[in-house]
Amino acid sequence: MKKYIYTLLIIFLSSYAQAHTSHYRGIVKIELEVFRNNEVIGYSNYFFEHEDDAMTVKNYTQFKVKLLGATIFSISSEAIEKYKKNKLIYFKSTTFQNNKEKYVNLNYDESKKKLIINGSSYKGEANSDCVIGNWWNHKILKANQQISPISGSIKNQVVKFIGDENINIYGKSYLAAHYKLKSKDENLPDDKKLDFDIWLDKKSNLILKVTYKRMGNWEYRLKSFQ
Repeated sequence: MKKYIYTLLIIFLSSYAQAHTSHYRGIVKIELEVFRNNEVIGYSNYFFEHEDDAMTVKNYTQFKVKLLGATIFSISSEAIEKYKKNKLIYFKSTTFQNNKEKYVNLNYDESKKKLIINGSSYKGEANSDCVIGNWWNHKILKANQQISPISGSIKNQVVKFIGDENINIYGKSYLAAHYKLKSKDENLPDDKKLDFDIWLDKKSNLILKVTYKRMGNWEYRLKSFQ
C-alpha cells in the first residue's frame, strides 16, 4: 500500500520550463476535475495572472481516495509558479499528503543558467529546460524531464504521439492529439514509472484529459476554462 500511495503522490499533479506563456495570454482560469473509477473525488484548478512579459500561475488541488468508507489517501496542495520572458524563474508548493507535509522551493539562477531546487525529496540543480509536472502546460509533451510539483524530484520521460482523435468531454466535442508519456527508464519498478495518456486540444493547445491506472482508473478532465 505504501508504494502505491507514494506513486500517487508523485503523479497526481502530474508537466520545458519555457512555457511559451504567450499561448496562455488570454487564459485566466483552468478547472480540472479529478476522477477515480469514474467518480469525482476532487479538483485541480489553475489561476493565471498576466503582466507585460511575466506570468504567474497559482494552483489549488484537493482530493481524497476512500476504501470501504475510510480515507486511504488525501491531498491538499497549494502552489505558485512564475515565468519571465517565457522562462520559469520561481516555483513554490506546499502539499499535505495524509497530513504529512511535502514541499518544493525552486529558483532560476541566472549565473549558472540552472534551476536550483530545494525539495522534500531532492535538493540540487536541474536543467533550465525542465518542466514543472502540472497539467496546464502543454510543453510537458515536448520535455525530456519533468520536476515533481510535490517533492522536487526529477523524472526522465519519453513522449510519443499516438494520433488524432475526436473526443467528447462534458458534452463538448474536440479534435484532440493523443500522446503517451512514459518513464525513459523501462527498468523502474512499476509503482515508480510514469505512464500517462494525454489528449491535447489542437485548437486551444489546452490539455483536455489525462488518464492513468494506479489503484484504479484515474482521470483528469478539463471542466472549464476562461
